[in-house]
Amino acid sequence: MVWDFIKKYYIDSIIYKQGYNPVNTLTWAVILVLAVLIVYRMLKRYEIKFDEKFAAGNIPFIILGSSVRVVEDAEFLSPPFSYFFMTPLIYFVIFAIAFPALIMSIKLRGEKYWIHYGGTGIILSVATLLVLFLNLEPVNWWVFPSTFLAAGILTLAYSLGTSKIFSRMNNMLSRTVFFSHMVDGFATFAGIQYLGYWELHVLPRFLINTFGPWVMIPAKIIVFLVILYVLDSTEEDEEMKDFVKFVLIVLGLAPGLRDALRMTFST
Repeated sequence: MVWDFIKKYYIDSIIYKQGYNPVNTLTWAVILVLAVLIVYRMLKRYEIKFDEKFAAGNIPFIILGSSVRVVEDAEFLSPPFSYFFMTPLIYFVIFAIAFPALIMSIKLRGEKYWIHYGGTGIILSVATLLVLFLNLEPVNWWVFPSTFLAAGILTLAYSLGTSKIFSRMNNMLSRTVFFSHMVDGFATFAGIQYLGYWELHVLPRFLINTFGPWVMIPAKIIVFLVILYVLDSTEEDEEMKDFVKFVLIVLGLAPGLRDALRMTFST
């Protein structure tokens, strides 16, 4: 009975790409919180500041994860090896690549670690993107420019609005969090509205089925205005707040980039 439960709610959802269900969504959420706390404490030992440089150094690895995920979507990988490159397991795979590169970069470059670290991620992500572009034809070329343009326009509005109303929210990390989730929201909208894709996550799927794909844009705006207001209005543990912002960037930009890439190649 235990095995049937695990297979139904965890294994089958990965193997057969059934999307998320309430059981595994709650489980992955708990694991995410624990992982964030553990990684935060690990990184604090190296006296890393979770600032714009830290985020910039990690963005190439976010691109790497999204690109590798599309490699799996395109069926370049075969089971059971391919299962490790599906969500959520791919986060652990990318962490296993990025963390040693980060520590090595810190030891070699000190405060300028993010340049060496980011450069490593750029090499790996470009190599992965080359695999995609050399083997797949861009079908929906409009997805990337339209998604990033729309996300950029809303982020500019966010920056202008917060600078006049609550300037503490108008910082680089907060703007990047907002932009990342606008990318995710617009990619989701485009995929479902125009290209026949469907939403994997439980709550967004419910909202989309109830109101339509357009709801993802205002929902993302409202949710992240509230989250960023809460983060930027409290004085407690600035380092932890910045690390939470970094995690939010990953959770928005990674699926947004993956969706945009996947739709570009129609995989």
